Amino acid sequence: MRVVSLLPSATEVCYALGVEPIGVSHECDYPPAARDVPAVDSSRVDPDASSAEINEQVAEAEAEEGSVYEIDREALAAADPDVVITQAVCDVCAVDTVLVEDALADVDSDAEVVTTDTHSLDDLYAGIERIGAALDREERAEEVVSDLRSRVETVTERTADVDERPRVGVLDWLDPVMVAGHWMPQLVELAGGTYGMAETGDRSRPREWADVRAYDPEVLVASPCGFDLDQTLSNHAELTGRPGWADLSAVAAGRAVAMDGHHYVNRPGPRLVDTMEHLAGLLHPDLFASPPPEVVRPLPGADAGREKERRV
Repeated sequence: MRVVSLLPSATEVCYALGVEPIGVSHECDYPPAARDVPAVDSSRVDPDASSAEINEQVAEAEAEEGSVYEIDREALAAADPDVVITQAVCDVCAVDTVLVEDALADVDSDAEVVTTDTHSLDDLYAGIERIGAALDREERAEEVVSDLRSRVETVTERTADVDERPRVGVLDWLDPVMVAGHWMPQLVELAGGTYGMAETGDRSRPREWADVRAYDPEVLVASPCGFDLDQTLSNHAELTGRPGWADLSAVAAGRAVAMDGHHYVNRPGPRLVDTMEHLAGLLHPDLFASPPPEVVRPLPGADAGREKERRV
């Protein structure tokens, strides 16, 4: 079966099911073998720009072109897919269903379009099973989902009786500040935290910095969409330079961190369960292994408040 996957999370699902796509998106980079598969789309946004600059570029691309992404019709026709996998979660994060259907019509393809719409772990499981059915991998899909459910249960059993559940804030954009929604509230709560700025299934949306300061997270995770850890750290001043940064409880306690948002926070594939496990280690290091430094690292100046107390 010839499969084109137009979002990184679906590409990860395909490989987990034992199916190697013949075409992927320009962002598909995991597992490493996906980097060698031809891309059939491109972005009109410079991924190496700052979050403020990217925000402007996204607005401009949507106003002038109607989308951040462009599908390469020639590459799509050459792939001649039986199945194309896309998403309906966010038209800024990846190619959406409408663009795919238009492109397939342009190249006179009758490929089946499979759309994922993930806002929670249950949606993730259903999406894996949906893709498995489309790719004739139903049994393998059931095995993958069963393993993910088992890992979630292991974490929730250990966090069920924790006495302290810290207030957590996860930011999936820095300028403007955006609070992560969708699956992140659920992952935080399963990992033994509380998430007071969004409900599971809510869309990520811009928030006033004053709202974040009023919430005063005890653990703060900066994980901009599409940014790996190094890019987040190189743009940290967009967050750490804001007024009142050093007064946040998370900063004073040295619990303000950067997380690889590109791979773990904003990619609703099988590794969302890895993300939950990393969060559990971050929130409850006495119960779980700490997340590795290639996934989570402290934000510069995150212990500014603690240093001030020591000087006094």
